[in-house]
Amino acid sequence: MAAEIQAFYGPVMGIFVGGRGERMGGVQKALLPAPGGASTLLARTLEVAREAGLSPVLVGEAELGDHARGLVQLADSEPRVGPLSGLCALLEFAGERAVVAVGCDMPRLSAALLVRLLREEPQAAVLAPRDVETGKWHPLCTRYAPALVRPVLTRALARGARSFQALFRELSVVELVVSEVERETLQDWDRPEDMA
Repeated sequence: MAAEIQAFYGPVMGIFVGGRGERMGGVQKALLPAPGGASTLLARTLEVAREAGLSPVLVGEAELGDHARGLVQLADSEPRVGPLSGLCALLEFAGERAVVAVGCDMPRLSAALLVRLLREEPQAAVLAPRDVETGKWHPLCTRYAPALVRPVLTRALARGARSFQALFRELSVVELVVSEVERETLQDWDRPEDMA
């Protein structure tokens, strides 16, 4: 209960756990062992969130058993729509509080990067790192201002949008410039070979 109460105060970090992990062979990625085997990716992400001063909530309906005990778990606003629907539910839950969204499959995510997301460019509707090679935004290591993003997202979902990149083209996105070391913390595990 204490964790659920805590989730209603301060900036929120939504940990997206709703993917089916098809490229990972159907494995629930949040429950993969973290580097070093000390805990799951989810446990590590929760630890990093709290270290950064964020109140974590889970986004998606993945069956996590006891690993989700004491945590708020949000269902997507519309089932089978994809992560934009999860973002919609997260922004509704957060109200006016700042929101940081991350994937559950980021084994090197750092509290320092999360703190930068919280503190820099406070007026930005969206603050996000960008892939230097592809130019694509990293939507699941990003800060969102609910009041500015929610109406744009609602309209995009009504039109059938499913892509974060398309949504970002409709928003005022400020780039969080990251160092080479920080870029490594953005890597995620999509396929078994990523874990090597």
